[in-house]
Amino acid sequence: MSNDSKRAEGAAEELGGKIKGGIGNLIGSDRMQAEGEARELEGKSKQEAAKAAERAKGGVEKVVGAVKNRVGAVVDNERLEVEGRAQELRGEDRQKVNR
Repeated sequence: MSNDSKRAEGAAEELGGKIKGGIGNLIGSDRMQAEGEARELEGKSKQEAAKAAERAKGGVEKVVGAVKNRVGAVVDNERLEVEGRAQELRGEDRQKVNR
């Protein structure tokens, strides 16, 4: 399962938990309210786990790009240098998007 689908699953679970908790509150069911809150928290944690995985991938992509960029500079290969910088920037963007 991709991190995007895990994130979407977590968002759906969070929303379902909010709804269940709200209904439990409305009808006066402490149990239903607590179950809804637990489900909401579980959904949030799934989303955070998916974000963390994407940040890690971004970190790896950033480092690999930086190495490629430096190697390109050392061996005087402009194409490798540019590809490395582009990869480095993609990694940074992936990390920023998943904060």
